Amino acid sequence: MNLAELNKVALAMVAPGKGILAADESSGTIKKRFDGINVESTEESRRDYREMLLRSSEAMTKSISGVILYDETIWQNAKDGTPLVKIIERSGAIPGIKVDEGTKPLPGCPNELITIGLDKLADRLTKYYEQGARFAKWRAVIDIGSGIPTATAIHTNTHALARYAALCQVAQIVPIVEPEVLMDGAHTIERYFEVTEETLRNVFDALAEHRVVLEEMLLKPNMVLSGKECPQQASVQEVAEATVRCMKRVVPAAVPGLVFLSGGQSDQQATEHLNAMNRLEGLPWQLSFSYGRALQAPVLKAWKGEAANVAAAQQAFHHRAWCNSKARFGKYTGDMETAKAA
Repeated sequence: MNLAELNKVALAMVAPGKGILAADESSGTIKKRFDGINVESTEESRRDYREMLLRSSEAMTKSISGVILYDETIWQNAKDGTPLVKIIERSGAIPGIKVDEGTKPLPGCPNELITIGLDKLADRLTKYYEQGARFAKWRAVIDIGSGIPTATAIHTNTHALARYAALCQVAQIVPIVEPEVLMDGAHTIERYFEVTEETLRNVFDALAEHRVVLEEMLLKPNMVLSGKECPQQASVQEVAEATVRCMKRVVPAAVPGLVFLSGGQSDQQATEHLNAMNRLEGLPWQLSFSYGRALQAPVLKAWKGEAANVAAAQQAFHHRAWCNSKARFGKYTGDMETAKAA
């Protein structure tokens, strides 16, 4: 695969009407989700749950362009022995892999974090490519609070993102660059805009320094929202307009697409915001989704770890994916929440 091929993969991942399923929860995160439905988190139960998602043929073939996997999952086989990566490929979607190794406190910067995992990443990428991964994801975390984020935290995290992206392209893997500015806190939408803009400016400066080819990557940004504890919550339209305005200021048109994270929003909010953005004019990139919990919450609720509930859980996945597929065209309506998915 060459750079032209990487561009084809990136474009396929933001194909109209489709988005990315983020099934890359760490063992700790998925345990919390399983605890919520009283299911024990074991290697087998995690495999069964993710196999159920990947075998949801209507959702996967109609609405999902790619699946981000966790390290455990990319090596697993389904119950019948089929590699899970092959199930993804047969649905027409592209397998991907989360390659960061989580966060640790950033020395000298209280209450700020640095994402780790660059050591031996080049070797890991080679193995992931051989296993079938054609894109990867790395998440940086930027928090808003008293005196933060610092320039140090933004600079350190964005340079790690750029180094990761450059290594991916050498390994013939499309990098998804995810600088997440958290919505935790009481900050206003204006403050969220300011920090998101500053972070993204640093991201693209670092990408340029590391000679990352923009046409062969995707950006996974946060939407620009009011902080969770902010007493004045922005409307759906305000969020859409602020997010697109922020992105237009700093994201080059050469980037094929933005695959937004849902980060703390409800399932319906994430869909409404994506829909409102896609109704705006003059968008230079595809605006898509890369949702984890916002696609899976209704699935977990329907599944409850019971084989008898698999069909209902798969229908819940299809419905949520269908709503977001419609939002890709700006054609989602609230009535679809109770309508049968097409």
